[in-house]
Amino acid sequence: MPTFSLTYPQGALDPEVRTRLVDDLTTALLRAERAPETQFFRDITWAYVNELPADAVLVAGAPAQRPVFKLDVTTPAGALSERRRAEMVAEATRLIREAAGIPHDEALRVWVLMHEMPDGHWGAGGHLIRFEQLREMAVAQRAGAAAG
Repeated sequence: MPTFSLTYPQGALDPEVRTRLVDDLTTALLRAERAPETQFFRDITWAYVNELPADAVLVAGAPAQRPVFKLDVTTPAGALSERRRAEMVAEATRLIREAAGIPHDEALRVWVLMHEMPDGHWGAGGHLIRFEQLREMAVAQRAGAAAG
């Protein structure tokens, strides 16, 4: 049940590019988690896009002269090893840079913040969700896909 929030100044992405970027970030996050590429897991991966007024994104206390991006990724604790977090940071940075036309040498204009929710601190549908439950669902979906 990963989620992410993408924050950037208004006008930095056109709507079509934003839609494609959010889809690509969803795919990257599910790959980093090694979750099955099924509609169920895509449906429980939520994204929030925060397009702020250009003068509300500041660098060194002044409105950013060039767009900067912040991606906050929240996953259950244990879902991503350090190696998988590094994969996610690298892939998300690449996707955002390419979508926004940011040159490789300006990659510091993209920040990716990884947040882990301790087991038992995540709820959905009125119930606590445990990481082991998600892992079991993933195993079942992989088995179903292999059999079908």
